[in-house]
Amino acid sequence: MAPQFSGKDPPVSVILSTYNSPQLLENCLTGFLVQDWTAFEVLVADDGSTGETRDLIERFSRRAPFAIHHHWQPDEGFRKTAILNQAIRSARNDYLVFTDGDCVPRKDFLRAHSTGAVTGRFLSAGVEYLSATGTKELTTEAILDQSVFDPRWVRERREKPRLIGKVNHNPLLQRLAKWTNLTRPTFNGHNSSAWKADILEANGFDERMKYGGLDRELGERLVNLGIRGHSVRYDAICLHQFHERPYAELEGLSRNREIRAEVRRRRICRTPFGITGEH
Repeated sequence: MAPQFSGKDPPVSVILSTYNSPQLLENCLTGFLVQDWTAFEVLVADDGSTGETRDLIERFSRRAPFAIHHHWQPDEGFRKTAILNQAIRSARNDYLVFTDGDCVPRKDFLRAHSTGAVTGRFLSAGVEYLSATGTKELTTEAILDQSVFDPRWVRERREKPRLIGKVNHNPLLQRLAKWTNLTRPTFNGHNSSAWKADILEANGFDERMKYGGLDRELGERLVNLGIRGHSVRYDAICLHQFHERPYAELEGLSRNREIRAEVRRRRICRTPFGITGEH
């Protein structure tokens, strides 16, 4: 069984994925410079980026107050699950927070995940999708002073209009959104967290999975293990920067659906195609 936290601000491990998007990654890492939960390490799971990303991480590491570990594998097509599993193995702390290198966390992002960590559950949240124009308007200064999380700023730069977003100017509306939230908590790689012991019990990500639902599939196995999803949709806030997805392929999406259907049908808890490579 996974442990529970004790003491003040126990350390957590942040695992974030990236692929040839150094500017997006720099914005992401900048968001971690101002976290009000100070005990953490960052593991960058890099699916074969060029030296530009490596150089960025090296420069950033020299000024960041937290440790950054760069996990890289050669570019041999979409193999995000394999590099994520490598990062999971290497994580030094008991609790893992997952996000992507195209997401910018609000300053209380890690606090929301860490204070919600309870034995027997994983935490699930989402993102505010920015438009291409909004993404271009992100600056280091605005991330550091958190003005990019002003509800009005977000509302005017969303990719699609929303009646109620994840950040709202009216505190009453924010509480109402939280109380009436009917979104089923799923494991979302851009904004979820879980105990490392539970992830290892499920044997991490299924390395057969391509783009589209690879994180949900892990969450479905966690549920089969008895690990309940709990929503922090309106607490753990991050912005998703706009970008294209050339790696999305119909064949991979179809195969992913087959794997997930089998996991649900057979109530599979542990994949043989994961961290330990049991197949």
